[in-house]
Amino acid sequence: MRKYVTLILLGLLCVGNAYAQPKFIKKIAPKFVRKMLFEKDSSRSASFFLLPVISSAPETGLELGASTLYSFYTDTSKVTRVSNIFAYGTFTTEGQQRVSLSSSYWTAQNRYHYTGLISYVNFPFNFYGIGNNTEKSSEQRISEKRLRINFSGEKRLGNWYLGYVAGGYNFTYRIDNTGKPFEAQLTPYDRNGGAGIFAGPNITFDNRNNNTYTTKGMVVNAYLNVMHGLFADNNYKGSFFNIEYAQFFSLSKRFVVGLNIQEQSLLGNQTPFYLLPELGNDEMMRGYYNGRYRDKNLLAGQTELRYRISDRIGIAAFAGTGTVFRNKLDLKQFKPNYGGGLRYFFDTEKGLTMRIDYGVGQQAAGEKRQQGFYMSLGEAF
Repeated sequence: MRKYVTLILLGLLCVGNAYAQPKFIKKIAPKFVRKMLFEKDSSRSASFFLLPVISSAPETGLELGASTLYSFYTDTSKVTRVSNIFAYGTFTTEGQQRVSLSSSYWTAQNRYHYTGLISYVNFPFNFYGIGNNTEKSSEQRISEKRLRINFSGEKRLGNWYLGYVAGGYNFTYRIDNTGKPFEAQLTPYDRNGGAGIFAGPNITFDNRNNNTYTTKGMVVNAYLNVMHGLFADNNYKGSFFNIEYAQFFSLSKRFVVGLNIQEQSLLGNQTPFYLLPELGNDEMMRGYYNGRYRDKNLLAGQTELRYRISDRIGIAAFAGTGTVFRNKLDLKQFKPNYGGGLRYFFDTEKGLTMRIDYGVGQQAAGEKRQQGFYMSLGEAF
């Protein structure tokens, strides 16, 4: 079982002592640390946050790295939303790596919105097969190398944004013949992975009052990736459709409730396992291992109650349900999840948070209850 220790937690645990001796800390701490712990900046200036990461597991050895978030505004108008650049990188003593660089960029007055992502993963993961009722006993450790590039651009038309998505991918796998039941579900193309490109339309409705810590408003986003395989050994043709809705209601000055629903579908006759929608991550269905359940269609929803104790500290409780399915939706197959967490506002003006969540899922017959611990920058939705 992977165990995580983050250096930033040690700093947060010492906040009480820091406030007891603020003059001493302010003198020795770097500027971005002083801003995270003490200062409240209303000048709309840029900010930087660093989250060191240390983890260990038998199959990877020691993993070291960090995630960083640089946030800024493209003009001084209070209408313009905050933009950011997010970087993440780790390496292990077994020679594995995870690296990503992403950005969300809002031009002045939110006239245009651009996003970009480039990521590379050389890291093992657990595969259980395809379907909504895979078993723990089918678990197999699979080696994966994954390169993905994604871009999107939108033009504002009132509260609507119209635009495009485009990108490419190259996934490589090593799946050993162990006699697991799921191996019969995989075609030769599945076992080796594949490369491809994609492009399609993107449409968004967005009237949120803030795009980082929303207290009222709604956002609905839908996009279609039309995909085509590359190279002689990959003739894949298909499409991936995603639609997501989120809405927020202020119950009081400090209480906010959020609703979130997502549907994903891999369209077409071919269904490579590595392109199938996956149930469970640090944003939706927290508590489930990412990819434990995967199939052609996914439907999931959640609600989250957020309470901001002070300018710096908040708490949250969440509950949801979701399922994956091949062709027909069965309401009896929905799986539950619930949990709670802590929020630390490292930039109070922009509403930027470090999020620590613990999620719990179902307990299948003969298995331990599924659960997960998450540490991320930014809200789940």
